[in-house]
Amino acid sequence: MVDTLRPKFKLGQVVATPGALESLENARQTPQELLDRHIKGDWGDLDAEDAALNDAALQPDDGSRLFSAYLLKTSEKVWVITEAVGEDGQRASTCILLPDEY
Repeated sequence: MVDTLRPKFKLGQVVATPGALESLENARQTPQELLDRHIKGDWGDLDAEDAALNDAALQPDDGSRLFSAYLLKTSEKVWVITEAVGEDGQRASTCILLPDEY
């Protein structure tokens, strides 16, 4: 049984762009809603290949980033990206941003 309640990784320092914060406010949603989904392995609106890359990145010997894409209630897309420090699974930071801000 998969534990969907327990965080799968640490977020590191969390930041958000002004554009993402404005979009969240317009949708009457909070950054925490997206972070809660992201940290539990709900990658949002990703294809199977990208979701599988995230699942692989959760392995302790993988230093890959974690990427989620969520549609807000306004149908605007917001990304959440967690960068890794190295191949030991440690996470440096997480950023909430709009796709055109990448």
